[in-house]
Amino acid sequence: MPSSFSRVFSTGLAMFSMFFGAGNVVFPLVVGQTAGDQTGFALMGLLLTAVGVPFLGLIAILLFQGNYQHFFARSGKIPGFLLAAVIMLLIGPFGGLPRCIALSHSTLSLSWPLLSFGLFSFCSCLLIFFFTLKKNRMLNLLGYVLTPLLLLSLAVIVIVGLWTGGSGTPSTLTATQSFWHGFMEGYNTMDLLASFFFSAIIYTTLKQESKESGLEGERALFQLSLKASCIGGILLALVYTGFSFVAAWHASSLTVTNQGELLGALTLKILGPYAGLIASATIALACLTTAIALAAVFAEFLQTVLFRNKLSYSQALVLTLVASFAVSLLEFTGIISLLA
Repeated sequence: MPSSFSRVFSTGLAMFSMFFGAGNVVFPLVVGQTAGDQTGFALMGLLLTAVGVPFLGLIAILLFQGNYQHFFARSGKIPGFLLAAVIMLLIGPFGGLPRCIALSHSTLSLSWPLLSFGLFSFCSCLLIFFFTLKKNRMLNLLGYVLTPLLLLSLAVIVIVGLWTGGSGTPSTLTATQSFWHGFMEGYNTMDLLASFFFSAIIYTTLKQESKESGLEGERALFQLSLKASCIGGILLALVYTGFSFVAAWHASSLTVTNQGELLGALTLKILGPYAGLIASATIALACLTTAIALAAVFAEFLQTVLFRNKLSYSQALVLTLVASFAVSLLEFTGIISLLA
């Protein structure tokens, strides 16, 4: 059983990368921009629903040994199936997945205004397909390669943003209103819904690598997964806090009204056109890593639950990405309206 700190840490990084998608980028920025000098109160609500509640979802599936079908079946066979299917559709091709693609484009479009959305979405779906085709390589790719690059870019944005920012602009919201604003925006990240299925990926992958069996093996797996979840949750909380305060301190100079362009505008303002472009590209890539995880989860659900293995995994993946491409053409604001 790979119980070393390096394995726990890399799994925690992979978990952070899987969760850190479109909503995790946009909504902390929206909270900071709206709450202004009340951002501290808004953050309490945001962290409760964007970190605390999804963490409970992770633990729930870990207690069911990564089997989300057994978890949902507790509400009854048919209600459990319908609940899982609706959640899958929301985080998959009709919500979370195309939202990640759309935000990647919105983040880059301020630097590359001639970047065609249709072509970008098509190429993104091809990239997701090739990365998702081999599920067993996904954790290593996320944990050892993509997430360190993402964390470096996020750290630069937050540190420089806080260093160059002023103070939070006066807010029209009271402390209580700010708390509830952050509380509701935390739900909009949809991380609770994703946590049920991401936890299953983590647990299943670690179990395949485990050399232990029986009760001791299950206990060791649970402890390793729990430690990795803590690392992922702490990293998310730190990024949310940094992003919210950076947006609050630069709110007066952020004139964009499209939520999808907030991050691109912020990085270009803080870091300049060249470094800002690099940071934007890294975070656009991070959104695609979440899309990779979502595509793998939905394709497996399509293959094993809906079609009962009458489709191959690759065929289910193609269907998932075709539907995601179609929905992504609504672009970021259209997808947000659809989800609302």
